[in-house]
Amino acid sequence: MAEVTEGILAGIISSYNVFLGSVPLWIKNFIELFLLVILVVIYSIFIWKLYRFIARKNVLNLDLNKYNKTNGSAIAKILAGMLYFLEYIIILPFLIFFWFAILTFFLILLTNNIPVNTILVISALTIAAVRMTAYYKEDISKELAKLLPLNLLAIAMLTPGFFSFERVFQNLSLLPAFFNEIIIYLLFIVVLEIVLRFFDFIFSFFGLEEEGEEKET
Repeated sequence: MAEVTEGILAGIISSYNVFLGSVPLWIKNFIELFLLVILVVIYSIFIWKLYRFIARKNVLNLDLNKYNKTNGSAIAKILAGMLYFLEYIIILPFLIFFWFAILTFFLILLTNNIPVNTILVISALTIAAVRMTAYYKEDISKELAKLLPLNLLAIAMLTPGFFSFERVFQNLSLLPAFFNEIIIYLLFIVVLEIVLRFFDFIFSFFGLEEEGEEKET
């Protein structure tokens, strides 16, 4: 997988460099600036979608429990538990992991001279902080989901060498390392969501969540 990816990326980078070498300098600068603008716009749209999706405590509205039509109370409870497990312990972590992977991909393209493992840690910290604060107060989570990635973008834009799309193509060569190390972060996100859901259930069971909301109001 990694070798195939490296071969494809090497071909793309080589073709890109050959093309830029055949055009005047002002056209090369125009193309690079235009492509960077497109990249920043796509990243900004992604962040807007990200904060609206992942900053909610209950991200999914599947309500799989509505498919539980059994009348027996014991069987109904078992099925309800299985559907809850499917929705919040299996489906949700993988959706969050998808957003984590996309965020990491963009950071690889936008940053410069930062190791892939460092970028993975930054992405994991961002997603983890957003998810954890979502269980406490969604307003805080939304601000984190917007501000942290946008601040990373601002720092990247102020870094010398940012305005070069050739650098972006060179960063694509880091993607094989991203695929090699990403499994551990998938496990981290799954475990984190399980722990958060567990404590959320405990707080709800003992009525602690409702008491906190009453005091705040």
